[in-house]
Amino acid sequence: MWSRRQGRLRPVVCGVEELRRRGREREAVLRKARREQQLVSKRLLRDDAPEEAGEGCVSAILGETEVQQLLRQAQRGTEEKRERALVSLRRGLQHPETQQTFIRLEGSMRTLVGLLTSNQALLQLEAARCLHELSHSEQSTVAEACLPATSYLLTYLSSHSSDFIELCLYTLGNLIVESEAVRRQLLPQGIVPALAACIQSPHVAVLEALGFALSQLLQAKEAPETIIPSSILASTLPQHMLQLLQPGPKLNPGVAVEFAWCLHYIICSQVSNSLLIAHGALSTLGLLLLDLAEAVQRSEDAGLELLACPVLRCVSNLLTEAEVETVGGQMQLRDERVVAALFILLQFFFQKQPSLLPEGLWLLNNLTANSPSFCTSLLSLDLIEPLLQLLPLSNVVSVMVLTVLCNVAEKGPAYCQRLWPGPLLPALLQTLFFSDTEVVGQSLELLHLLFLYQPEAVQVFLQQSGLQALERHQEEAQLQDRVYALQQAALQG
Repeated sequence: MWSRRQGRLRPVVCGVEELRRRGREREAVLRKARREQQLVSKRLLRDDAPEEAGEGCVSAILGETEVQQLLRQAQRGTEEKRERALVSLRRGLQHPETQQTFIRLEGSMRTLVGLLTSNQALLQLEAARCLHELSHSEQSTVAEACLPATSYLLTYLSSHSSDFIELCLYTLGNLIVESEAVRRQLLPQGIVPALAACIQSPHVAVLEALGFALSQLLQAKEAPETIIPSSILASTLPQHMLQLLQPGPKLNPGVAVEFAWCLHYIICSQVSNSLLIAHGALSTLGLLLLDLAEAVQRSEDAGLELLACPVLRCVSNLLTEAEVETVGGQMQLRDERVVAALFILLQFFFQKQPSLLPEGLWLLNNLTANSPSFCTSLLSLDLIEPLLQLLPLSNVVSVMVLTVLCNVAEKGPAYCQRLWPGPLLPALLQTLFFSDTEVVGQSLELLHLLFLYQPEAVQVFLQQSGLQALERHQEEAQLQDRVYALQQAALQG
């Protein structure tokens, strides 16, 4: 029988620090994927009136002469004719070729800004729509050509028209993500205070647009060093974000998705997560997980995965912070209802969104890594067997399931005793036939813990041809030491 001292070959895979390191690496990959996807994505509002939509065919590409003519028409004549000229220009600006023509024309942006700042609301709106089309360009030169308009777009965030504010927010969000030059101009102009003022808007569309613009700003490469510590955390935005994520009848799914991603980017910066925890972030997000699980049970799960993903990542990341213990973060989540809710979500992902299973399992890993109470909840709710059923899905899922089980087993004999007997050992023997080295290595780690704390597992292991399964891997360099140690333990047992 092995003692703890004899466990010198135990890999550090299940050590808390190693779990945190691997969690960070996994999150870095996930965050990078999300960042790269979002940085090249923009949003486009096109709300042509029905009579406009029926007029025409597809908008034509405009040449230099046509752009100049429309700009002249937009500056003189009746308001109706001026508006019609801007509508035609806006439609032409849907084409990259027209956008390039427009920014090359001397004085074109000055004219558009003049119309944006006019005292005629319809002309202002159409000028803003033209800027919005330009902001959606994939060319950074087009975004930078819009720089003269940014201060006015910020000013109009205090407009009385919610539609106008929404349009300005999406335009700013598109511009922010495209160019560092744009961000360098917007920050001194006061974009963060302007956004903070918008977060108290009663209009859902404004809040959703605000969340988009803010998430674009938070993904800037300079955000962790400059924007988040000096501007975002110094504002009231984090507290208001958490309020918008509070479960209840006022929770709007679209708004919640946007601000959950905003919170995710702030947490990933690791600037001051202790502040978020102190503000009750874990408690709010834990309650939101319960709410999401209830929605699944009520079959109100349309689009649920859009919110579940950032919420799971936020909680997982916060749990890896050293400050969690010192500021009472674990106490905010110490409830077996969180574990039960997480399994409801895992079942939902299994059936409808398998790509999100690693997100849920990573959270379960971080919950159980250094918390005996969460391991107890896992056992008392009889969730080991449902967990084992996920093993065949993929290598990534298998590794995470096995890591969670290691978290439980390493808590000591009392926990291993509750894992045994049952379906665990047959499932482990099956994983030894996997070809993935990481899966097999994690299975060996779990077997090691079972042999250490539950000696009778050795005899069952031998009876079920365990040694033969081990022999498959004794020539693999990464596994040799652990295979040999387990072979010796089994023979001594």
